[in-house]
Amino acid sequence: MAAGIKDKVAILGMGCSKFGERWDAGPEELMVEAYLEAMQDAGIEPTQLDAAWFSTHIDEIGTGKGGTPLSVALRLPNIAVTRVENFCASGSEAFRGAVYAVASGAADIALAVGVEKLKDTGYGGLPVGNMGTLNPQWSPSGSAPGNFAQLASAYRAKHGVSKEDLKRAIAHVSVKSHANGAKNPKAHLRNEVTEDQVMNAPMIAEPLGLFDCCGVSDGAAAVIVTTPEIAKAMGKKDIVTVKAMQLSVSNGLESQHNSWDGSYFHTARIAAKKAYKEAGIDNPREEVSMMEVHDCFSITELVTMEDLFISPEGGAVKDVMDGFYDADGKVPCQIDGGLKCFGHPIGASGLRMAYEMYLQLQGRAGERQLANPKIGLTHNLGGAPSQNVCSVTIIGAQGA
Repeated sequence: MAAGIKDKVAILGMGCSKFGERWDAGPEELMVEAYLEAMQDAGIEPTQLDAAWFSTHIDEIGTGKGGTPLSVALRLPNIAVTRVENFCASGSEAFRGAVYAVASGAADIALAVGVEKLKDTGYGGLPVGNMGTLNPQWSPSGSAPGNFAQLASAYRAKHGVSKEDLKRAIAHVSVKSHANGAKNPKAHLRNEVTEDQVMNAPMIAEPLGLFDCCGVSDGAAAVIVTTPEIAKAMGKKDIVTVKAMQLSVSNGLESQHNSWDGSYFHTARIAAKKAYKEAGIDNPREEVSMMEVHDCFSITELVTMEDLFISPEGGAVKDVMDGFYDADGKVPCQIDGGLKCFGHPIGASGLRMAYEMYLQLQGRAGERQLANPKIGLTHNLGGAPSQNVCSVTIIGAQGA
């Protein structure tokens, strides 16, 4: 029987570029920016790296296919580089590959880097991707805001939430993320907003207004992992270990069977349950210290609070409005600003989430620092509510 990976892998170092409209840098420069920070943090030389995992989603736009873009940009010492892609969860997949290599004993020290360069492609949002042979038949006219607006409608209908109450709750989600992002020097958007601004912003896809939608960004993030024993031998203190990594992928049930009512993420609930079991967490509402979740839209964050079993079924609106997920709440969420304000370079976002959790656990988050966090959770989603991939990762202080 699989024993899981709890505490078998330690984070040796992490790095993250500044996110935003990085007209000054190509994907190579962004990768170097994140990599050099991670290497300095880890205190190692390139010759100590055994293998690398590399994530970028839209490879046709600027970065390129295969492992060579990473190896060439970083001048890696001819080690194995595996390029991975899994929609917006690509960064978490790179992290998972590096972690599994160390946990299995195949590598002593492994690197994961994620990058996306989107802002000088000629597109205002995401470039149009190749959806495969059958998807154009299933969803010929879908859009990201439209798909997630349907999630809001289904949630409201299921739980009897008024249109006004749900709109105000998701507005609070955005206001909170902007307040957090304003304290983050690496964030794309650092402007605070008011509830009135969010409520009265132009409508994109009802009930999602302008401030309910995350933008797209340029950026990169990196992590270096090893065993706790090697980390300790290198003199590392306050060691952060991986507690769990789980991934769940849609199999067609949501989009093709009416047993799914459209009000939640089926994959998130499966991944969360498996991750909690692997990490030995019985009561996530009490045991999880902080979270970074995939807030591509404000409604996604609200619904995810229930899918992660932090809020009770139908209880996320009350928790959000009570400030449960605010920076000074019981379980702070998006303390770095989230996708909404830190930004969303697709291949890097999963690693960016882990970066904030890592800084917080080591007491190095500056103005955003929380009081004595022990367990951090990241939730990284790719696709639409009706068909997606979902990664849940839990990291924490060694022994926690």
